[in-house]
Amino acid sequence: MVYAGIIALIFIGELFIKDHVEKNRKDGEEKEILQGRILLRKYHNKGACMNLGEKKRSVVAAVSLILTAVLTVVFLVTLTAKGNAWLKAGLSLLLGGAFSNTYDRLKRKYVVDYFSLGVKWAPLRAVVFNISDFCILAGSLIVALTGGNGVE
Repeated sequence: MVYAGIIALIFIGELFIKDHVEKNRKDGEEKEILQGRILLRKYHNKGACMNLGEKKRSVVAAVSLILTAVLTVVFLVTLTAKGNAWLKAGLSLLLGGAFSNTYDRLKRKYVVDYFSLGVKWAPLRAVVFNISDFCILAGSLIVALTGGNGVE
């Protein structure tokens, strides 16, 4: 149940944050927090990572839905097996983020991104993320680096 709770926490938390951003942030508005290390923004990502495929939104949404469904099946099969705590944790993070971003793609027709890193390197500073993106990245790295094997 812990792993399902992680997924739910990410999904519900992101739903709340994204709704807040949609209602309270204006397009183009930027606010610095944590001494300028984080930049709060409102951005509608109409494609996949960094707007890739924005002109084929329905394809991006379909691929997102299919990959999320496949990962859900892998997760459910993994839950029934003993051990593999790292694999379960990684898949939980990955799925929490995937559910949130896929929901956005299906419901809103875009993914709400809302913060950037306040760094000097302009190309990285221009990229806008959401927490789901980091959960997907962290979950993917955990699964890849541990090979799904871990200590209980």
